[in-house]
Amino acid sequence: MTKVLFVVSECAPFVKTGGLADVAGALPIALAQIDINVRVLLPGYSSVMKQIKPSETVAKYEDLFGGPATLLSCKVAGLDMLILNAPHLYDRDGAIYGDTAGVDWPDNPKRFAALCKVGAEIAKNGIDQWKPDVVHGHDWQAGLTPEYMLAVGTKTPFVFTIHNIAFHGNAPADQLEPLELNAGRFTPDGFEYWGQISALKAGLMGANKINTVSQTYADELLTPEFGLGMDGVMRTRHTDLTGILNGIDLDVWNPTTDPNITVYKNPSEKTANKRALRKEFGLGPAKGPLCVLVSRLTEQKGIDLLLDALPALLDQGGQLAVLGSGDPVLEASLTNAANHHKNLSVHIGYNEKLSHRMMAGGDAILVPSRFEPCGLTQLYGLRYGTVPLVALTGGLADTVINASPAALARNVATGVQFFPITAQALANAFIRLTELFTNKKLWRKLQRNGMKQPVGWETSAHAYKEIYENIVVEK
Repeated sequence: MTKVLFVVSECAPFVKTGGLADVAGALPIALAQIDINVRVLLPGYSSVMKQIKPSETVAKYEDLFGGPATLLSCKVAGLDMLILNAPHLYDRDGAIYGDTAGVDWPDNPKRFAALCKVGAEIAKNGIDQWKPDVVHGHDWQAGLTPEYMLAVGTKTPFVFTIHNIAFHGNAPADQLEPLELNAGRFTPDGFEYWGQISALKAGLMGANKINTVSQTYADELLTPEFGLGMDGVMRTRHTDLTGILNGIDLDVWNPTTDPNITVYKNPSEKTANKRALRKEFGLGPAKGPLCVLVSRLTEQKGIDLLLDALPALLDQGGQLAVLGSGDPVLEASLTNAANHHKNLSVHIGYNEKLSHRMMAGGDAILVPSRFEPCGLTQLYGLRYGTVPLVALTGGLADTVINASPAALARNVATGVQFFPITAQALANAFIRLTELFTNKKLWRKLQRNGMKQPVGWETSAHAYKEIYENIVVEK
């Protein structure tokens, strides 16, 4: 059995800000089904510490970047967890990456360097009579792991997954000594990036294999438009880069068993959920589709485009229910628009149970992102018979089959895609969506096709297994 250590900054159900947490929580369980033993190394944020009783102390650190720390072992929700309890780094009010005002913690480089350093020590010495064959880091927060592995002299293979290349985890060069990094590695071939320490680049340059969460996004990362300053690095490492689609937890996201909804097997049975969702959002009857959006409210997610394109949906009798938070300006713009239109309703914040009710009650799920490595909400939509309307980018391109004449003729279409990623193209997509919705027979086909799509982890888990086993052999 291959043993793998995940180094990750968030993991559902313990702590979540986005899709990374869902992957970290679901993939280990899928891998366990195919003889891959995963232990997940996670920071002991205050919210996490409340969820891990009982636990066992398996290691102690007298001084981990400014204070003592312990490593706790526990099993929760089917996951084998290693929790890094370092109160001086993780026990604080606010979110996991920033304070209550949304400002990043100034010591984030040190907070996640600590996670990486402990990951490297586990790679070298093992923990609790368990030693990984592979270390698997996720996003910049795990990026310094191979640097610390090199420092302690372990050659355990390192796999690095890019969930979103937009975040680099940069720190000033004067942090080399405080972060206990090898100054000799602060070069263009190492982790130096425009005169700064880049945790992301460290992970990219130090990994044996790199993957991202869809093949289209892997291809996009080689371009200046989507590489966001790392396209040169990605081209350097392109022979070691693959795309593996994310999946979703089919037990958690299952319309036949979901405790948050009125369960159903067929899309024709969604009516009760639609009625309940309209009531919850204060929306009345309407002739057009009830669209839902569950998202961070940022320009990356195309929310500004959505605001400009909305009349094309609302003027045709469509409706939109929004759940999310993010850019205060976009939050205010959406809220203001809702105050002036009876068919638009906005809930600022996040509520996991409500997101389930939205998937069950909506006719269509909107994902108008400018870029989207994989995306999970469109997968939830497919699973729940909620037709995705998505931008043609990244994982959205790889998971939704556009309702083109050819796809409709072959009865394989599952949603609507739009390109270029502009407000006008989105407005045109709303018109197309409404046309499809009015043809009830055709709409049911889209829903049924979506519900048949393989959106779980089975295929992707095997792809990760192949990577792990191949690099262990190469070692």
